[in-house]
Amino acid sequence: MKTEELSRICTQVRRDIINMTANAGSGHPGGSLSAVELMVAAFFEKMRVDPQNPQDPDRDRFVLSKGHAAPCYYGVLAEKGFISRDEFQNFRQLHSILQGHPDAKKVPGVDASTGSLGQGASIAVGMALGARHQGKDIQVYTILGDGECQEGQVWEAFMAAAHYKLDNLTVMIDNNGLQIDGSNDQVMSLGDLAAKMRSFGFTVIELSDGNDISAVVEALNAPAVAGKPKCILAHTVKGKGVSFMEGQVGWHGKAPNEEQRQQALKELED
Repeated sequence: MKTEELSRICTQVRRDIINMTANAGSGHPGGSLSAVELMVAAFFEKMRVDPQNPQDPDRDRFVLSKGHAAPCYYGVLAEKGFISRDEFQNFRQLHSILQGHPDAKKVPGVDASTGSLGQGASIAVGMALGARHQGKDIQVYTILGDGECQEGQVWEAFMAAAHYKLDNLTVMIDNNGLQIDGSNDQVMSLGDLAAKMRSFGFTVIELSDGNDISAVVEALNAPAVAGKPKCILAHTVKGKGVSFMEGQVGWHGKAPNEEQRQQALKELED
């Protein structure tokens, strides 16, 4: 797919994120906006999935470990044809299929229910290992937040991924530098995350601009190294695309009001 079309999809997903969170009066716009290019590139450039057959046992798998970025996930799934955009008006409403965190039992295209941070990496490792045991050519992709990497379970999963030589696993880290209580360095510094991932046995591709769709696609298309899981460490901007949200920790879990919605949509349209 041409870069222009991928960029158009990214802009539409950002508009959907703003509208969903504004309509609900709640949600997590900041970390949803930062993850857009990572998720769009995975679904539109790499993953073997079919909206007409979402339960295909031979499909590639995706795990949104940072489950609070569900608005981004739902926007991508709608663009891909898994769900109707009409569902967006029910985001985070009682009995809606689109809850604040993705539910695999309710949403076509969602392979894992997530939201409790730190667990998605383990789920993805299990999926990749299961595909290996079944002898299936299934690729598994997961997106983690950088603050989420403070969880010990994440590192147990990474250790297992390297031990079992899961070269069918791609871990994408949305490294926007902020989490709900402040910057990562203030809360619990992650140190040299790229060096840590390499020391745990991953092939690491570090992106200085993880919101550059062309760079993300190139990283995803980089050849796998036999016997080594891949990590794409993407330096992104929290709130990307909306000037008053960019780099602001306060927009981690706060919805825009109507005036802010209109300003954000105008910026994205321009």
